[in-house]
Amino acid sequence: MTDAEIPLPGGDVTDGVVRVGDTVRRPIGDHSALVHRVLRHLEDAGFAGAPRLLGVDDRQREILTFVDGEVAGRPWPAWVADDARAESVARLLRRLDDAMVPFGLPSDVPVDAPERPGVPPRPGPPPTFLGHRDVTPENTVFREGTAVALIDFDLVRPSTRVDEVTNLLLWWGAWMPPEDRAEVVRDVDAAARGRRLLDAYDLEEDLRRWVVPVSVSTAQRSWHSMRERAETLGGGWARMWRAGVGDQIRRRERWLRENEAVLTAAVMG
Repeated sequence: MTDAEIPLPGGDVTDGVVRVGDTVRRPIGDHSALVHRVLRHLEDAGFAGAPRLLGVDDRQREILTFVDGEVAGRPWPAWVADDARAESVARLLRRLDDAMVPFGLPSDVPVDAPERPGVPPRPGPPPTFLGHRDVTPENTVFREGTAVALIDFDLVRPSTRVDEVTNLLLWWGAWMPPEDRAEVVRDVDAAARGRRLLDAYDLEEDLRRWVVPVSVSTAQRSWHSMRERAETLGGGWARMWRAGVGDQIRRRERWLRENEAVLTAAVMG
């Protein structure tokens, strides 16, 4: 008897993700070859906090292990606001990045892709490894209140530890205007939460000065990349753009600039 296909939330831009027994089937895209290399490396490195790649099925979908546990849906559950849970995500991300550092940057992965017109230069140190860069509550698996795995590596790309931390702060630190936050994190003290997350990740002191500048730069650059993806890829990217994600990104940039002094003081200690 064949196991039934159970649709799973695929995020904002990935459709057709299903569970089949103890596996997950996902459509293969242009990014998949790199993701598969990353997942194989993590398995070889003994990193337990990611799905295992099992192969490709007869419908040309990748086959991954299903990681059992608790994952946030939408609207986000109240536990996303819990400090201890968020800190466990930071520690998990640190372990992931530590595992990815030896993999380095493959020679066939462009680090300095041609910039789009109008895109500001990226501050901070250059990328040295491939980062996850999508550590959302929907992509984090918990067991007994502790983050145990990250899923959905579709946005993996050349990164620094600061890049990874600023992505963490966006989704788990509420580093955005209160009006754009999910209701459960609307009253989170972003500065205090940011310090807790950086400490849990154990970000090196000499890198902390880049956290706020890179956060601002990421917002600026995200506006351009989101617009381009909406125009060229359509689908979920276009849906998000029509729903106003570009305006949200602009508001986040303004909020980061307005709160730069407070946020910097918090993360620098």
